[in-house]
Amino acid sequence: MHIGHIGHGKRRARALTAAALLLAGTVFGCTKDSGGGGSSGERAGAAASDGSGSTAPSTAPSPSADPDRAPVTTAALPAALTGQKPRWSACKAPVKADGMYAEKPGPRWQCATLKVPLDYTEPDGETLGIALIRSVAKDSGKRVGSLLFNFGGPGGSGVAALPGGDDIVKKFGGAYDLVSFDPRGVAESSAVVCRDDKAIAASHRVDSTPDNPAEQRAFMAASTGFGADCARRSGKVLPHVGTANTARDMDLMRQVLGDAKLHYFGFSYGTELGGVYAHLFPEKVGRLAMDGVVDPTADLARGTRNQAVGFQRALENYYKSRGIGAAEGTARTVKLLKRLDARPIPAGDGRALTEHMARTGIIQSLYSEQYWPYLTDALKAAEKGDGTELLALADMYTGRDEKGRYSTQDHAQRAISCADSASRPTAADVTSRHLADFTAVSPAFGPYLAWDVAGWCAGWPVDGAWEKPPVSAKGAAPILVVGTTGDPATPVEGAKKMADGLGTGVGVLVTSKGENHGSYGFSKCATRVVDDYLLKGAVPRSGTVCSS
Repeated sequence: MHIGHIGHGKRRARALTAAALLLAGTVFGCTKDSGGGGSSGERAGAAASDGSGSTAPSTAPSPSADPDRAPVTTAALPAALTGQKPRWSACKAPVKADGMYAEKPGPRWQCATLKVPLDYTEPDGETLGIALIRSVAKDSGKRVGSLLFNFGGPGGSGVAALPGGDDIVKKFGGAYDLVSFDPRGVAESSAVVCRDDKAIAASHRVDSTPDNPAEQRAFMAASTGFGADCARRSGKVLPHVGTANTARDMDLMRQVLGDAKLHYFGFSYGTELGGVYAHLFPEKVGRLAMDGVVDPTADLARGTRNQAVGFQRALENYYKSRGIGAAEGTARTVKLLKRLDARPIPAGDGRALTEHMARTGIIQSLYSEQYWPYLTDALKAAEKGDGTELLALADMYTGRDEKGRYSTQDHAQRAISCADSASRPTAADVTSRHLADFTAVSPAFGPYLAWDVAGWCAGWPVDGAWEKPPVSAKGAAPILVVGTTGDPATPVEGAKKMADGLGTGVGVLVTSKGENHGSYGFSKCATRVVDDYLLKGAVPRSGTVCSS
């Protein structure tokens, strides 16, 4: 269960649709729990368009090249792709991609399929179908264009999530065609599927904080086995599901939708996707907003350590809200987890709460302070020997429904992040370099996250594209970057690094004070700043701080 990019899709959407456009892991955040372990270019041939439908060669870094070096020229996409006309029709109920959204969208929503190259180095070759959903702008006279959304993950279904964002529809549905999609490898877009429900449930029983050599071997074997399962069932698409290819798909969407510039709102992992898009197509950036921002300067190990910092910070803030000191609260949590490591407790319906699932439930609850009252009840019950409530929270995170069926978002998340990350840390790296450091940073989450670094892409059948995502976007229009001080999944420090990485005059940083993964829908001030930017083109002063 990698929480490297969580909050992303599913969790972000829940937050947005629940209380005031207030869902996520991933996670729209990151939600990763499919293997024994598990947390978090090549610039092939996407084409740039002048908005008229014609295409020109586009550029991008080669797979292992420095992202800021001179770009490599690539071939234009064929007219059969850039000139395609999607057949919009009434939407069916979406694939059950995240354990929450399975309802058929209402009549205002239309769905279609976009053809994209399987391999952008062979743009005339085999294609994939990318599932799209849209709502046409109600006020054609004030229409700005299309506004594309990615709610995070990686692996979150935009087709499933967007119709649930009632506040988004009310605010932006007049000026924009609202558009989202299932990225390649996700849900209805050639989904990566690695295991069945029984195997996923079994993986959750693997000890994710191994205490001896035998447990370490079991953990790494389970992690490697997940990659082997993915190769057997989804090997054809695994080499092609990385973020750079999804960014190229987005630019093809822009052309097919008839937009000269891409207007985009990305949450959590969606901020990384937005940054990579801006790097590859800086001249095509329109109004591009990021919320819950990924640190683009961090490799797999550093990014996971950042999350140890973020979730520990959130845990301490949670306990402080209850009048309990940070050290005391952390010690209580560690005590409970160690107790469960030694002996799981009953959790109803013949199930048991393990250390791993208890930690998962806690992580789920730390995405937003709105979940904190549920966490309080769940922890009190678990300390008394009843794991039902904490396991229910864990099920939310892993996408398990009442019938024991799991979503495939975790599969896609792992496939996408391992196609991106070139890092392949080993168990020896954990014991020699990461375990003590991560534990010092976070006694509650550090040991798990340290092992996650090694387990996440262990034995993965595809090499990763980069150590860190390229986001420099010289020449792009101003890009809005919003970080939240108490964000557990994407700590606020990453927002400044993203703004700096985008480049001088491009990244516009806004910091919001709060205890949530992302600010939009939680902070009135940050929400207003984003609304003004996307609806009016108003660019705030970089360095703006929102306190409400």
